Amino acid sequence: MLNNLTQRLSQVVKTVRGQARITESNVADMLREIRLALLEADVALPVVRTFTQQVKDKALGQEVVGSLTPGQALVGVVHRELAALMGSGSAGLNLAVQPPAVVLMAGLQGAGKTTTTAKLAKWLIERQKKKVLTVSADVYRPAAIEQLRTVTEQAGAEFLPSSPQEKPLDIAMRALAHARSRHFDVLLVDTAGRLAVDEQMMREIRELHQALHPVETLFVVDSMQGQDALATARAFHDALPLTGIVLTKLDGDARGGAALSVHQVTGAPIKFAGVSEKIDGLEAFDAQRMAERILGMGDVLALVEQAQRSVDMQAAEQLARKVKSGEQFDLNDFLLQLNQMNKMGGLQGMLDKLPAEMQARAAQADMDKATRDVRRMQGIICSMTPGERRKPDLIKASRKRRIAAGAGVGVQEVNRMLAQFEQMRDMMKKMKGAKMFKMMQRLGGAGMPRR
Repeated sequence: MLNNLTQRLSQVVKTVRGQARITESNVADMLREIRLALLEADVALPVVRTFTQQVKDKALGQEVVGSLTPGQALVGVVHRELAALMGSGSAGLNLAVQPPAVVLMAGLQGAGKTTTTAKLAKWLIERQKKKVLTVSADVYRPAAIEQLRTVTEQAGAEFLPSSPQEKPLDIAMRALAHARSRHFDVLLVDTAGRLAVDEQMMREIRELHQALHPVETLFVVDSMQGQDALATARAFHDALPLTGIVLTKLDGDARGGAALSVHQVTGAPIKFAGVSEKIDGLEAFDAQRMAERILGMGDVLALVEQAQRSVDMQAAEQLARKVKSGEQFDLNDFLLQLNQMNKMGGLQGMLDKLPAEMQARAAQADMDKATRDVRRMQGIICSMTPGERRKPDLIKASRKRRIAAGAGVGVQEVNRMLAQFEQMRDMMKKMKGAKMFKMMQRLGGAGMPRR
């Protein structure tokens, strides 16, 4: 996510932190590097100019207080202004209306609007416990309606069928009546997109907006579009009273800086960011935390939140009790830990949220190889019998050959996996169960019972 920008700016931060004094000279040097980093990341030139001027004004007038060094004070200025560039803080959905709250999804074809509609449905169901209905008013793209049906089912929401023979306005009004009669909390309306902005599309979406009176009108923008995203954002901003922006494919481009300019162009807050292709790959956007990520400070809070959502706390509690009672840690438990890590986005997904220095150390290792190794270990364990998983000491030479053949690997790979398992088992023996249980309680927060 914005890897190139993060690498450049984290290097600037590292250099600036060592400054003993704030002078026009070192501020100018810092701004030069920041300007180049932003332009290389495809941030719009007017936005870069405004941003660097604001940083310069604030930095030269900055008073160093408390225990801050001048270098730390400069970093603080850059962090605050970068967060302000993206809207400062987080802006949630405004659903405080008489149900159903209507959310209108707008954007160009190919921006990820339909998938984002389903991702948002899942987010509303899981995070806010809402009853969600989706409907497609895209009667021009043949597969659009069926695509929304499929991803809505994956999200666990309800889908209202529509037909290419219907008019978009008729579909929308029928969906609104259905949502009211069936007591849905939220109605998500996926609209048609085009390959470029045209008057017919704008007229149609204005009609839908006037008829539905949506509480939220979200503009879905592809982060990989570059400067074209800004022209599109202006067009939609002029046609509709946008209430928020959703950035998609933020994980797919190392630059992605045009996304940082969208808030400045439209004035609408960035509310969500698509961070993976999975149906749960949508994050509430927080400008402060995104600024920390871009500056190489990491986002450990996001990692903890992801763990709280992904980790099966009941299984974690059972493991803690098992270790506490003195029972042996077996291969079923080892497989559970590997599966939990995958649910959190795998090694790379966790690495993206760590500070730049930790990422740099991890980058020295081959992350792709490490990910393949994890999958290989899962395959090896799945090739074992239930008895072998419960009692790994049963696995001798003939069993290893059978397991290796079943997993499609060599016997040496089975030996390597068993050696790693033994290391984990030794660690579990040394870890007192009470300590482990308290750790799981802290991770699960209020969701895990205290005893």
